[in-house]
Amino acid sequence: MTTPSLSSETTVRHPREGLITLAHVIYALHAFSALTGLASSVLVVTTFVTGWPSIIAVILNYVKRSEVRGTWLDSHFGWQIRTFWFALLWLVVGGMVFVTFIGFPVAVVIWILTGLWVLYRIARGWMTLSAEKAMPQAYIV
Repeated sequence: MTTPSLSSETTVRHPREGLITLAHVIYALHAFSALTGLASSVLVVTTFVTGWPSIIAVILNYVKRSEVRGTWLDSHFGWQIRTFWFALLWLVVGGMVFVTFIGFPVAVVIWILTGLWVLYRIARGWMTLSAEKAMPQAYIV
């Protein structure tokens, strides 16, 4: 009995050019939301999660995700979706900490660190997309 080689069975399709452009647009929408937080008195994570550009971007991620399955773009769509939902999770965690006895200082630290993490994820993902490479599996979460 022979075992099939992985290299012969794993083929990755190249995505359509329009989908690559869409991925750039989605990163731009996320970046616009996050940078709005830097340019205003609002936290980055707050504008990233509640800003219309990011909400539109994550909806586009879900709508077009089936079209990028099996391509290297699939890792970018997953990266963007997870960035949005984990940012929302940490925004809520910060809010819960805010209303407990720990209070405001810890919540602000959580929100600032989450904002920096969001900016890192946008920059790292967009640079990898520009190189037309998939996100390494170690960086997906």
